[in-house]
Amino acid sequence: MVSKHEEAGLSNDDLLKMYETMLTARRVDERMWLLNRAGKIPFVISCQGQEAAQVGAAFALDNQKDYIAPYYRDLGVVLHFGMTPKDLMLSAFAKAEDPNSGGRQMPGHFGQKKNRILTGSSPVTTQLPHAVGVALAGKMKKKDFITFTTLGEGSSNQGDFHEGLNFAGVHKLPIITMVENNKYAISVPYDRQVASKNVSDRAAGYGMPGVTIDGNDPIEVYKHVKAAADRARNGEGPSLIETVSERMTAHSSDDDHRQYRSADELAAQKEKDPILLFGAYLKENNIMDDALEADINTRIMAIVNEATDYAENAAYAEPEHALKYVYAEQGGNE
Repeated sequence: MVSKHEEAGLSNDDLLKMYETMLTARRVDERMWLLNRAGKIPFVISCQGQEAAQVGAAFALDNQKDYIAPYYRDLGVVLHFGMTPKDLMLSAFAKAEDPNSGGRQMPGHFGQKKNRILTGSSPVTTQLPHAVGVALAGKMKKKDFITFTTLGEGSSNQGDFHEGLNFAGVHKLPIITMVENNKYAISVPYDRQVASKNVSDRAAGYGMPGVTIDGNDPIEVYKHVKAAADRARNGEGPSLIETVSERMTAHSSDDDHRQYRSADELAAQKEKDPILLFGAYLKENNIMDDALEADINTRIMAIVNEATDYAENAAYAEPEHALKYVYAEQGGNE
C-alpha cells in the first residue's frame, strides 16, 4: 500500500529533513524562552505548535528562487530558506551581526536579502501587500519565481489583507497566502475575530481558491502548498490556504495566557504537538527509530548550544551607528 507521504511525492529522506527542521525550530524557540526568563534576551514570540504548518509549506516551495514574506512566528519557514540558528540567536540578543537588522529590530522581524526573505515590520499584515508587489514585479518582468506570505488569523481582519488579496486576485499574481490559524489573536479567540466558519471562506470574494487544512500535519500542508505553487507557476493565479494548529505558548514572553485560557485547554494541546505527532508517523512507517531520534536531537542541541554561545559573546553595535541606514551618508551610498 502506498503511504501518505509517497502519495504526496515525498521520500523518506525528505521526511527526515522536514522533521529535523521542525525540531530545530522547536529547540531554538525553547532556548530563547530560557534565555528570556534568565534576563538575557528581552523578548520572544514563539513558533511552538506551528512548526508542521511552517515546514510543510516551506518544503513545497523552491528555496533557491522563490521569495517569502514571513510573519513573526515563522522560524520553520526561515530556517528552510537559509537562516541559521546562529542568525536567529544574534537577532534575539540584538547583536551587531544580526542579519535581519543589525540588532535594530525586535526578534521575529525577519529579513535577509541573500535568501529572498522580505523585511518584516511590527504592524501586522503589512507583509502581505509587499509580497503581492514582489509577485507583480515578477510577473511584469516574466521572472520564474512565486511569492509566499504568512500571517495569523487575527491579522486577516486588517485592511492590508483585503487590499493585498483583492489586487492579487484581479491581476492573477503568482502568490500564496497562508493564514496560520492558532485560534487566538493575543487574547481574543477565533469566534470573536471572524464571523465566517473559516478564514479561507473569504477566498471566493477575491477570485481565488481557498482551503482550510490540518496545520499539525506537515505532509498535508506540503501537498496543498505544492498544488498552490504549481498553480501559481502555471499562471493560474493566487491561492489562500488556512492551516489550523495550536499556539502552545503565550502570545509572547510579555503575555500570560493563563489569564484567558483554561488549564484543561492548555493540557489538551499536548496531544496535538506536531513534533510528537510527526515523530510518531516516522516511527510507524519505519523511517525513524528511537536511536535515530536521539541522534537527531543531540546534533540539533549541539548546534543550538554553539549558536547561543556565539551570539551571547558577540559584539553589540556601536552607539554611533544608531542612525546608520536611516540617513544618507556624505560621500557614500548607504
